[in-house]
Amino acid sequence: MRDMGPRQKAMETARAAGLAGVVFAVLLAAAIVLVRLAIPEEAEAVAAQAATASGQRNAVQWALDLIPFAGIFFLWFLGAVRAHVGEVEDRFLATVLLGSGLVFTATMFGGAAAAAAVLEIGRSSGGTSDPAAWDLGRDLAYSLLTGYAMRMAAVFVTSLSVIGHRLGVLPRWLMILGVLTAFTLLFISSNVPWAELAFPVWSLVLSLHILGNRRTGPPDPAAP
Repeated sequence: MRDMGPRQKAMETARAAGLAGVVFAVLLAAAIVLVRLAIPEEAEAVAAQAATASGQRNAVQWALDLIPFAGIFFLWFLGAVRAHVGEVEDRFLATVLLGSGLVFTATMFGGAAAAAAVLEIGRSSGGTSDPAAWDLGRDLAYSLLTGYAMRMAAVFVTSLSVIGHRLGVLPRWLMILGVLTAFTLLFISSNVPWAELAFPVWSLVLSLHILGNRRTGPPDPAAP
């Protein structure tokens, strides 16, 4: 079998990054919606347990089943993007990009584990477990997902937007969208419900842009 040339390899890498980003965005958005609907952030503990016990427990379970796959595709997306950028990437920004992506994934998994604990609390004793324990698990899940994970996502969005802008592979409008997304994740997502959906929306837009422009290949390291 004949080996692929550099440009063909670049096209395949860009395609992999775009596809992985699309799948990640869809899975993460679906998980966020399911968790938001099934475990209201401001609901009373007893009422929330009753709602979960009466039928919304399945929505939480679906969300928990989706999150590991969302993390897997996010790591694939991160690796494919870094490979596509290649040798011309800034080492400092590349380190920030990689670190924030890994911490985001780990924190997202931690939030999913806390949500699983909430689900188990609602399942135990026929949904009549200690409300204080329910509140603790729910608040921990939301703190990890909307606080820490989304702030790491903001760092990821910022570093990737700056790298793309410096290399000339992202248009100005997408750079501006990245800045607005990072601002939303940093300062709004922990206080405004549903604001964390900004991250999967940005990921979807970026991935579709990569898929639409994959024919151009990576930037030339020798270019000024």
